[in-house]
Amino acid sequence: MWYIGKRASSRPRRSRRVPAALGLTLLAVLLPLQGAVADAQSRTGPEQPGFVSAFTYSLGAPDVDPPGANDWACRPSTRHSHPVVLVHGMYENRYDNWARLAPALARDGYCVFALDYGDFDDAGVGMLPVFKGYGDLPRSATELAAFVDRVLAATGAPDVDLVAHSAGGLVARQYLAFDGGTDPSHPSTDKVDKLVTLGTPNHGTTGSGLFTLLDRLGLLAGMTPVIGAAGAQQLPQSDFITHLNAAGETRPGVDYTDIATRYDEISTPYRTAFLTAGPGASVRNVTLQDGCFLDFSDHFSMSYSPRAIGLVRRALDPASPAAPCAVNLPFE
Repeated sequence: MWYIGKRASSRPRRSRRVPAALGLTLLAVLLPLQGAVADAQSRTGPEQPGFVSAFTYSLGAPDVDPPGANDWACRPSTRHSHPVVLVHGMYENRYDNWARLAPALARDGYCVFALDYGDFDDAGVGMLPVFKGYGDLPRSATELAAFVDRVLAATGAPDVDLVAHSAGGLVARQYLAFDGGTDPSHPSTDKVDKLVTLGTPNHGTTGSGLFTLLDRLGLLAGMTPVIGAAGAQQLPQSDFITHLNAAGETRPGVDYTDIATRYDEISTPYRTAFLTAGPGASVRNVTLQDGCFLDFSDHFSMSYSPRAIGLVRRALDPASPAAPCAVNLPFE
């Protein structure tokens, strides 16, 4: 009886320990995913301090809205009468690109909207759902055009302001020039009042020399079905860049602010982000590090830089506070 009783009492102790340890391990792994699934169901993810944390979260919820964005019942205020449309970069999405800027603008009182674009079935073979913006850039511009029309119809506003990162700025400029965003003959009917870009390769990019090397080796064209058309279209000598800039770098009636970082490793040289104003347009070209040596933003972390966010706010509303000088690290 004593032996049987001992076995009966010892087995449960062992069986409890194993499931308990396993349960704690599974809990630690699944809790973050559970949060992502819950937010995916609610369509809104949490605010993030940096791109890496936003991208990591987005792996489990690639189609959520950034906080503060896509409230289709929002009506612009008198002070901020233009809805703001956020246009993400290549291989990014509306959440991981804007999970800090979108809520900052929403707290300022803007109606903020953000779209995903460029994830076509005929490009980017095998691309993970977290990646967007890799498809043909002119085709992406038509997606932006449709989204802006939807925003204007929902809000009743006459025009919008665009904030774009990386290749998103090229999509925005294509929309302004060729897809109804502006009308040079009647600038008062333009659908866009301001365009603010961050790290946009307006004159093409060498990709720190990698894109140039692949192109000279004849390898880039063969990679297009895998990486998407947008990569090859951002080369300085591409037909897309040539055509986009041939008719002038700006459009009448639009106010441009182009923000660059000296530590950009994707849009290179970093001054490729800067534009020259044509007739009827105004351009402000800004380098993050001018007046702030503490900002070490690279291409991806710049949309999370407190200084960049301050510059965006000031570009949209000159009465906003001056952009702060704060530490922002690369790959953050």
